[in-house]
Amino acid sequence: MPPLFDVFARLISLAIPIIIICAIFLPQIVRILREYERGIIFRLGKSIGTKGPGLVLLIPIVDRMVKVDLRVITINVPQQEMMTRDNVPVTVDAVVYFRVLDAEAAIIKVADFLKATSLIAQTTLRSVIGQAELDDLLAERERINQNLQEVIDRHTEPWGVKVTAVEVKDVVLPDSMKRSMAGQAESERERRSKIINAEGEYQAAEKLVQAGRLMGTEPIALQLRFLQTMREISSEQATTTFLPIPMDLFSPLIKRASENPPKE
Repeated sequence: MPPLFDVFARLISLAIPIIIICAIFLPQIVRILREYERGIIFRLGKSIGTKGPGLVLLIPIVDRMVKVDLRVITINVPQQEMMTRDNVPVTVDAVVYFRVLDAEAAIIKVADFLKATSLIAQTTLRSVIGQAELDDLLAERERINQNLQEVIDRHTEPWGVKVTAVEVKDVVLPDSMKRSMAGQAESERERRSKIINAEGEYQAAEKLVQAGRLMGTEPIALQLRFLQTMREISSEQATTTFLPIPMDLFSPLIKRASENPPKE
């Protein structure tokens, strides 16, 4: 029994160091990368390529791996105060969507591609907005976004970063400019209202002239219109009704009265 106990104790004494060594070196040897991750392997400081996804084996102490996420990354561009081309002060913020296409270039060619992309987005936003007028910034937002995307993507392409979209979120105007724009919009609506009223009066006058010509050529049309008016008045339950009488009936009386004036 004692010899068996000694063998068991000896095995335990040998297994403990092995377990400790595996616990220390196994995480440095075996790495598992997800589907959206890539690993840049540096062997003694020199890049030997990109690995992943899946199981990656490394040489302890000799190899070092840097992981890169290939999913779309979103960064907020903080509010930037600037002047537009027509000298209007505005405050603009935006959001940038991008992803890494070349993981090795994103690690080797730039120190921090996230920070670099954020800074280039800020400077590009100020530059592009400064070249646009206020009306274009408010009305042609899609063209401004496309221009921002092209400029930022041109700067980040050597880093292996692809900018997929840039969206201007909000444009803040001074209160004085808001009041001026509100007054301009109100004046424009009043102008349109007056033009519409004038066009309505003009069209109504044209129709009345056409109706008068038609009634002049067809006397029965005037009689039908008179009967229709009488019907409309009778349907309103009015207590007083005015009946138009043609002046031809009074012409003889008026002529006789003018020929025989009353004696004082």
